Amino acid sequence: MSGPFTRRRALTVAASGAALAATGHRRTLAQDRPGQGSPATWAYLTPGFTVLVAQYIVGKALAQKHDVALAKPTEYAAVSAYYEDFAAGKYDICVGSWDVLAARQQAGVPIKLLCTITTADMIFILSGRPDISEPAQLRGRTLAAVQSTGTFRIVSALIEDAYGLDLARDVLIKGVDNPAAAVTLVTDNLADAGLSWEPNISAALARDRRLRPIFNAGDAYRNLTNLIFPFFAVGARQEWTDRNPDTARKVRQVFASCLAGLIGDTEDAVRTAGQDTGFAPEVLTDAITSRRLRFVYGSMADEAERRGVVRASEFLAHYGLLQRPVGEDFFLTA
Repeated sequence: MSGPFTRRRALTVAASGAALAATGHRRTLAQDRPGQGSPATWAYLTPGFTVLVAQYIVGKALAQKHDVALAKPTEYAAVSAYYEDFAAGKYDICVGSWDVLAARQQAGVPIKLLCTITTADMIFILSGRPDISEPAQLRGRTLAAVQSTGTFRIVSALIEDAYGLDLARDVLIKGVDNPAAAVTLVTDNLADAGLSWEPNISAALARDRRLRPIFNAGDAYRNLTNLIFPFFAVGARQEWTDRNPDTARKVRQVFASCLAGLIGDTEDAVRTAGQDTGFAPEVLTDAITSRRLRFVYGSMADEAERRGVVRASEFLAHYGLLQRPVGEDFFLTA
């Protein structure tokens, strides 16, 4: 990891929250390829941009174009259950923050990282209070956040480094199990600030003009290291990748094509796939075109992209947020 870290004591945050509510599988998106054996199973989290990604893949028939058999994805509303079910092997492919997948892999869950798809620029803390303009002013205040996610761990480390503020010790955390709920508590004046990610941020800014960002994780990491912090990624159960190495490589191509479409013609993408995300079309468009929601594809077959994840893992390991930096065994490198 380039550059020293100026932290005074080790920060210890749980690698993941316990599973909370059971999931609500309210609907699915059809994308079966008959005649190709068992389709790969996958899921998405609502509300949020993973719905946009899933629906765009379906709407543009990207799996078929890349000769991939994908089953009907399962919808989750609870973040903790989303990750717990993947760790339990209930589905094959997960779109989530890479460090949550890394923490589970280091705890013994067989996971391979296929690619990254966004940066940490999509992570913000918002506040509507005029006397709060930076994280240091959260001391003794309330912060709404999903604590079972990589978002909370990443932000905890960055704020500790930049401000000497320990979120676990110095701030009263109001735990929620959905990123949309974090900003809702802020707009309803039930929390002084909220930690969330796009498109929840754009939706909150459009709904409540009092709100303003007081922290951005991507900026904080760049200021510290001059590097980009990868965030959302695509991981798969290793037993599935071992059985289906060619398909796993094609899944990466599916997501590469998806991101190219979302960036290349955002308005068309929102028309095609924006329904059921829980966000108005103009909110989704603003999130992407403003680059607050920054889609960047990185294949783990690319050594430079792997190096970016390794360096980010060194940062998290330094702060006690991963057991150790990730190794080559975490990546699908072929």
